[in-house]
Amino acid sequence: MKTANLVILESSEDFMDELKTYFEGKDEFNVCAVTGNGNAGIGYIDRFKPDVVILNLVLGGRDGFGVLDYMRNNCRDCKAIVVSNFADEKIVNSAIAHGASYYFVKPVDPQSVADRVSDILSDRDVEYRVAEDVRAKRRVASLDEKISNIFISIGIPPHIKGYVYLREGIKMTVEDPSIINNVTKELYPNIAEKFGTSASKVERAIRHAIEVAWNRGRVDAINAIFGVRVYIGSERPTNSEFIALVADKLILEELL
Repeated sequence: MKTANLVILESSEDFMDELKTYFEGKDEFNVCAVTGNGNAGIGYIDRFKPDVVILNLVLGGRDGFGVLDYMRNNCRDCKAIVVSNFADEKIVNSAIAHGASYYFVKPVDPQSVADRVSDILSDRDVEYRVAEDVRAKRRVASLDEKISNIFISIGIPPHIKGYVYLREGIKMTVEDPSIINNVTKELYPNIAEKFGTSASKVERAIRHAIEVAWNRGRVDAINAIFGVRVYIGSERPTNSEFIALVADKLILEELL
């Protein structure tokens, strides 16, 4: 993976220094600029065109939502990771809707943030390899957006590890539906290889993500998405059942 250019927008000087020191100590990252001011941050984004922007929602000048909106309209290749003190679900969902790829609730260690940066860049590298023409790239981006919208609706929070594993599993199944018949021997290992972890950790993280959605009691929202009453009460699908349901829905939508 090539060196990732970063801009850090953080209102806490201590945490900003902690992130800056960590990333500057890693050869795979290059910190272009740091600031606690959203207006200055936008200037840095325009100047450096970073791969990833790490930002707090609370900033001097323009706030984090304003920065996210600016990035979405003017620097679509830049990805955003939000690190915030706010744990309210509405704020988390709003940040994702404004374009954030991930949302961390403080306290969080720099290594976890670095892992998500690597995830984002790995996703983007795969996206470029899959298709070189513009239409194919748009299709991948659209697929990510559709999956994210489904996750938001049913209550799978973006800051848990299973979120990105589950999203990748659905994308792989959309591309090759037969892979769902080999979840243990093919799907989990493929996801694990991409993110540098083990298949067993992938399986557990995905199971946890699905459990979180069901524990939040959004079964009606889940059934509404699939168009039928798929599950009732505490009844919960297996990992492969859930991945297959979402992938089938997305494939059908593309055919219509």
